[in-house]
Amino acid sequence: MIGFDLDMTLIDSRPGVGAAYEALSAETGTWIDVDLVVSRLGPPVEHELAHWFPAEDVPALADRYRALYPAVAPQRVEVLPGAHEALAAARSRGRVVVVTAKNRANAVLHVEHLGLQVDEVVGDVWRDGKADVLRRGAAEVYVGDHVHDMEAAVSSGTTGVGVSTGPCSSSDLFGAGAHHVLASLVELPDWLRGRPT
Repeated sequence: MIGFDLDMTLIDSRPGVGAAYEALSAETGTWIDVDLVVSRLGPPVEHELAHWFPAEDVPALADRYRALYPAVAPQRVEVLPGAHEALAAARSRGRVVVVTAKNRANAVLHVEHLGLQVDEVVGDVWRDGKADVLRRGAAEVYVGDHVHDMEAAVSSGTTGVGVSTGPCSSSDLFGAGAHHVLASLVELPDWLRGRPT
């Protein structure tokens, strides 16, 4: 199994996420700095909402964000360069699974809309939750853009491959335990070809 994070690893979800936060902001009358929000994608939406709303309101607002998302986000999101080729290269080695903190239903919307060829989508998992999925699947490699992705790879005994297409720098990714860091998924097929099967 080879696992991939979704947001800012396979897809540029910033325009879609931004649109969903703008809709939530308009509905609640609470100002949200959308540019700041999309600059730090990675953790679950509850973590971000806690910056803008009282803690007791966060669970309901997270549900509302996820409900608003399908109407405003999917059509604004595009695949990142090399994503389709990276998935094809990974599938030549076995199962390919998206493992993401994004709500599974909304993650599946992107996978289907953008024609991402994967065998499974596991959503609603973050850091330790991702590590559990990788461990259960005996993952060979996990590819992600965030330090938490690399932490999940390390704790599950999986080879972590960082891509510096998200909010974390190469040095951040290496510091979190990445075995290798790529500038983008364009480089992944060659990297995989260099690994023993």
